[in-house]
Amino acid sequence: MLRFADKLGPAKIIQVYEPTVDLKAVLVIDNIAMGPAVGGIRMAPDVSIEECIRLARSMTLKNAAAGLSHGGGKTVVYADPKVPKPEKERLIRALAGALRNFPEYVMGPDMGTDEECMAWIKDEINNRNVTGLPAEAGGIPIDQIGATAWGIRHAIEVALPFCGFPEGFTLAGARLTVQGFGAVGKNAAHFLVGQGAVLVGAADSQGSVYDPDGLDVNKLIRLKDAGKSVVDYPGGQKMDRDAVVGFDCDIWIPAARPDVVTEDNVHLLKAKLVVEGANIPITPGAERYLHERGVICLPDFIANAGGVICAGMEYRGKVESEALEVIQEKISTNTRLVLEESRNKNILPREAAVNLAVARVEKAMSYKRWSIY
Repeated sequence: MLRFADKLGPAKIIQVYEPTVDLKAVLVIDNIAMGPAVGGIRMAPDVSIEECIRLARSMTLKNAAAGLSHGGGKTVVYADPKVPKPEKERLIRALAGALRNFPEYVMGPDMGTDEECMAWIKDEINNRNVTGLPAEAGGIPIDQIGATAWGIRHAIEVALPFCGFPEGFTLAGARLTVQGFGAVGKNAAHFLVGQGAVLVGAADSQGSVYDPDGLDVNKLIRLKDAGKSVVDYPGGQKMDRDAVVGFDCDIWIPAARPDVVTEDNVHLLKAKLVVEGANIPITPGAERYLHERGVICLPDFIANAGGVICAGMEYRGKVESEALEVIQEKISTNTRLVLEESRNKNILPREAAVNLAVARVEKAMSYKRWSIY
């Protein structure tokens, strides 16, 4: 684990075990120089502590780049997110009890958890450090309104002129593939198709579907909402889930797990614009390969910051309309800033984004008492 430590963090790694409900979890608080760490609670059976550390760091950079007064953190609950609801509620409530004494951590939903899980936590500990609550519980339902996807949509609109498309190329008619059709992926598809994009490919854990003439995004969303897979879509070519990397398209959005594109399969990507809807979905070597090919790869903590910006707004008592306005403004501004810096200095977009975020974190750290030692 120490190989992931550097001058920014992690500040704390807390392992949680509650044998009465078979709860196993880990909380990583990466950095709190800019304020309490914000990061979601992920439920998955196979996330290593090292991966959790990387995810927490991504949140530190994301919050700093977005100009939020927050550091970064992440919680992983080691369980199948599809466990029966009563069992899931027991796990989440037990986790809430374990985390109640960490005021430096502000939690929200992530893969495998949702607004209902946040409501259970709020009920259990009555703590203001819970975001992504249902509207009925006084929160802004991050997944329901598509906060992360809303930011992705605006990031793409800003990024298109940097990608070498023909003059006048817009979202109208752009061919889109979404890898991961959960809360982020399906909402991103919905928003982008609403702007005229054509969804040609989609994938989830069960497989992928491709149709060069376009898929009906509303049918796919209804399937997913009914607990089915994209491979149950009535039409298109059905393939295994990994085939989605090679689908012919203009814009490719990874919106599922980390490290889905690596040095071993990056050569299959055909898009000119890759927008990271998931956290750390592409390995550093693969990102460099794309850059050398002239493919724009917009890094995760710039493109998918809509959810955490929304959480920060909710934490401060703001409402949905205010959150969506701030998401649009911050992500549009940061996308343009990062891509201009990348182009002017001929560096990777991620390098430009990291430079921006780390400078803000280091300045905040310099004001802390520990910096004099």
